[in-house]
Amino acid sequence: MTQSDGYLLDNRQAEAGERFDAFATLFDPTTFRHLDALGVGAGRRCWEVGAGGTSVVSWLAERVGPTGKVVATDIDISRVAAAGRPPVEVRVHDVGAEEPPGEDFDLVHARLVLVHVPDRERALRSMIKALRPGGRLLVEDADPALQPLLCPDEHGPKEELANRLQRGFRRLLADRGADLSYGRKLPRLLREAGLRQVEAYAYFPVTSPACAALASATVRQIRGRLVTAGLATDEEIDRHLANVASGDMDLATAPMISAWGYKA
Repeated sequence: MTQSDGYLLDNRQAEAGERFDAFATLFDPTTFRHLDALGVGAGRRCWEVGAGGTSVVSWLAERVGPTGKVVATDIDISRVAAAGRPPVEVRVHDVGAEEPPGEDFDLVHARLVLVHVPDRERALRSMIKALRPGGRLLVEDADPALQPLLCPDEHGPKEELANRLQRGFRRLLADRGADLSYGRKLPRLLREAGLRQVEAYAYFPVTSPACAALASATVRQIRGRLVTAGLATDEEIDRHLANVASGDMDLATAPMISAWGYKA
């Protein structure tokens, strides 16, 4: 995916930083637990695909230390550029269209990336190609079709409006080529790609301040597109944002499915 493709959630928008902060709060503990189990340590060479923000990159850099290396790539490095100091190297890179930025990596990781990449098959092949024999791949992606609601407990008008706007968000994602059921496919895709000892785990936060922050930032970021597409009015969006700010709705996220395996 290139910048000209009109990525729905552009890293350069002000709300992107809020979304990355929410992702870090919601998902970093799970991601770090999986990375720990995969043996990230001193001297390791890691590729962080579609880095976006800095939280995972910084964690990896601390773990690999001065004798290791972390290559952080994205089509837009505006949010991750600040982390670009040894042992971190930051590069502009399109995982779905370019060759990997090196080979013999001990670990390749992508979180909430491939669901948005038009050529997901090529991207996954590239990530596996970059691994050394015995290297680990950890892919974590959402599955909005598995749990499509912003408010799973749709018990009133506020929740109904929230879920209607969420349907609009999913519509915009699908129109741009996102695979809204990609997360559940990851274990099979990793096995079919030849990885060994494939396992997977799903995480589904149901309500928290970070869920609310993510919901608010997302709607504000895509507001213009929702209105232009006729999926919501400005008045409805204002009402929804006020409802979210009230703090009395249980707002969830799509399940994030983490899948990992070893290269033979």
